[in-house]
Amino acid sequence: MGRWAAGAVMVVFGAVLALAPAAVAPAAPQPLADVQSFALALGNGTLRGDMATRYAAYDLIVVDGEEATAEQVAQLRAGGSKVLAYLSIGSIERWRPWAPKAIPYRMEPVAGWTGERYADTSKAGFRDLIVKEVAPAILGKGFDGLFLDNVDMIETHRRQRAGMFSLVRRLSALTHAQPGRAVMAQNGAGAITPIVGQLDAWNREDVTATWDGMGYRSVPAGASREAQAELRIMRRRGLLVTATDYTGADGTAVARRAVARACAAGALPFVSDIGLTRIPAQPLRCG
Repeated sequence: MGRWAAGAVMVVFGAVLALAPAAVAPAAPQPLADVQSFALALGNGTLRGDMATRYAAYDLIVVDGEEATAEQVAQLRAGGSKVLAYLSIGSIERWRPWAPKAIPYRMEPVAGWTGERYADTSKAGFRDLIVKEVAPAILGKGFDGLFLDNVDMIETHRRQRAGMFSLVRRLSALTHAQPGRAVMAQNGAGAITPIVGQLDAWNREDVTATWDGMGYRSVPAGASREAQAELRIMRRRGLLVTATDYTGADGTAVARRAVARACAAGALPFVSDIGLTRIPAQPLRCG
């Protein structure tokens, strides 16, 4: 599952390798070509204080697209960061201002996430709501693009594939209509092959360390190798790739291993707690 949650559905290695032959790159120029550091600043409290100073060392920051104000986005960009807006398009969160309009498109609850239900992307009404109302309002705050979450819900909801692909293509067109803006998604490498060309960047959660609902743990070696293979494949397709791992503290052996594995796969590393409240003053870097 996506949405800064652990336990993303692992893709069997054969399916990962099947991604390799079709090299589809996003349209040039790559809007994130100069990005060397990355943070998911989605936790409570991450939008407080002097934004420009707090995140000045980060090249790319993802913040909540609806919670962040235009003023906060401007502060972050003034500090030199590119700023992407988090938007879940595979689920409907009841606390979103547009949630009442999305009631007809709600499906079953998302396990482990109170107040969140899967979205019926097969319905044109839901796609129109996101593309014509939700996304434009978010982008109007001055963001450098969108970070699309829960696209990977199609791994378990195959009937949603066509609708999801249509939705991502429309959001990509909307975002890229302004030069320099970017679209990023996460997880689901084996399922999102038809829309990889719509993306500029891709994040893989749980490459080395994860939260299993009860505590932090290391990802099994085989699953970690599969995740690293996905990162390499996406990078060869021309995307900026990032890896997000979840640990109980910075500086631990598993946190250092997460950075090393991400960098070895050509990805920018990010390590935080499951609530994404722990944002180091200095970003993790490769080399």
